[in-house]
Amino acid sequence: MFSFFSSTGRTPKRNTVRVLAAVGLLLFLTLQFVLPMFTPGSVEQIQKTITKQQATELAAEFARSTLELPVPLDNALVTYETRSDIYGYLSKEGLMKTYTDTYGEQFPLEVFRVRFEQPDNELKALTVDVNMYSGRVVGFERILTYSNATKELLKKQGLENSESLQAMEGYLSLEDRERLAEPYLKAFGFDPAKLRPNITTNKPGLVYDVSGYESGQSHGMIQFNYEDGEVSSMETYFDPPKAHSDYVKGQKKLANWFTWAGYALFTFVLGILAIVYSVKTRPFSSFVRGLVLSSIYFIFSMAGAINMLPMLQVEGMGTGILIIGFVIQGLVTLLLAASIYFSLVGGDGLWRKEGFNLWARAKEPEYGRHVLASMQNGYLWALILLGTQSVIFLILERVFGTWSTTDPTQSAYNMLYPVLFPLLAWVAGIGEEAVYRLFGIPMLKKIFRSTFIASLLSSIIWAFGHTLYPIYPVYSRPIELAIIGLMFSFVFLRYGYITAMFTHVIFNSILMSLSLMLMGGALNWSAGIFYIALPAIVAFVIYLFNPPGRKRSIPPVQPKEEEPLLTTPRPEGHL
Repeated sequence: MFSFFSSTGRTPKRNTVRVLAAVGLLLFLTLQFVLPMFTPGSVEQIQKTITKQQATELAAEFARSTLELPVPLDNALVTYETRSDIYGYLSKEGLMKTYTDTYGEQFPLEVFRVRFEQPDNELKALTVDVNMYSGRVVGFERILTYSNATKELLKKQGLENSESLQAMEGYLSLEDRERLAEPYLKAFGFDPAKLRPNITTNKPGLVYDVSGYESGQSHGMIQFNYEDGEVSSMETYFDPPKAHSDYVKGQKKLANWFTWAGYALFTFVLGILAIVYSVKTRPFSSFVRGLVLSSIYFIFSMAGAINMLPMLQVEGMGTGILIIGFVIQGLVTLLLAASIYFSLVGGDGLWRKEGFNLWARAKEPEYGRHVLASMQNGYLWALILLGTQSVIFLILERVFGTWSTTDPTQSAYNMLYPVLFPLLAWVAGIGEEAVYRLFGIPMLKKIFRSTFIASLLSSIIWAFGHTLYPIYPVYSRPIELAIIGLMFSFVFLRYGYITAMFTHVIFNSILMSLSLMLMGGALNWSAGIFYIALPAIVAFVIYLFNPPGRKRSIPPVQPKEEEPLLTTPRPEGHL
């Protein structure tokens, strides 16, 4: 049973794989692009997205004309912000189109937040929220001491309370707060007669319920905050029902359990075992192997971390804090890269000890041709996986009611250089295939005596590491990725590590490049096409430096037995 999860099985016929790849591509394009095009509003939103420069100019004009704060354009920080709570509720309930058509102008779900540092001698910063599709200004915050987010955090930590925040406001009465808010309501096009103050005693700020603004069980609200007797901020939003918020909170708690208990713990155990078995299998492998790939992993990971600098600057973090943060991030990434390195060494040793060569060496005959073939198979299997994933999404949506929402921390809009985003595809392809396939499968096989069980368990551990993405219910993600992980395992067992790595890299590169291209602009489109083609370029360069027929001296790894070539197993058995 499950004999197809065996290193001794034959690889599928190339023509069969090509047909499956064509079907996968067709399914992917149909389910992800063609069918969504029939949803009104999706194409128009992409076309109407304004640029960050336009958002900056609109925010500066608003600051000058409404807030009487002339701000320079050269020190603006533009980030992407979203109301993920209400976005998720509308997605779940199928209300997105109705909401967007009716309230999307005044109550946008996604905005560009433009931050101006020290716009005058008193303010620490000024932020202006601009509808990223229409360019309409929908909110602002004048930061004198702490931002609203920081105040809320201090309150949760017990460092501030309602009374201290009221004192910060200036102990304003309800009448004072309404009077101060009225000019801004008019400036933003709201009729005060249609607004109803949501009166809550002993709480700072002022919240208006907007009469008639409803979508499902959510309703429109306008919130004002005050500081030193003046309006410090105004924001417009729809508040999702409490039941939905409680559900999401519970799902996030479950996702944390999956991540820490199911993913981090077992990945840590695999990392320790990788160190042990890299030593135990030393006669069958080499500690020189894996240095290049783990170094690439470290460099690209750190590039990705530094690329998220705008997200760290949102709250006005100082240079010193940022440096400390990046040093800590560097140490963590170094530990992860070390884990990847030992997984490469230990995994290679475990396979070769059992008579399998699932990670070809550069000094072996036909290495260049093997890399080129691995890349070609990688593109084919990536298309198969894309089609499979699209079908899985469709099934999960029908069976479990799966839905997703937005997350600004994962948006390319919040990157210093969005064109570098697809480089992270190489991080996942190198690292995850090393830990969960090259090392994870043989290690778990030693415990459970079944290649299929080992593949399934390593896939589940890997899947648990993706549950913090805003896809609900969170248990749908492990189901999806356990299936995808088994397919990666099949590719690995049939073709070897290099093919599995290329498949993973190409799979992620296509998805990330499409996200980049959908941001618009010639640079993003060119970069997206380049990253999709990059695996082919890399493989071809390796092939040029390792042409067929080049004689190589291969140092013996097993003194008494001939080293197996590529993925050819020994006749006496298999792992």
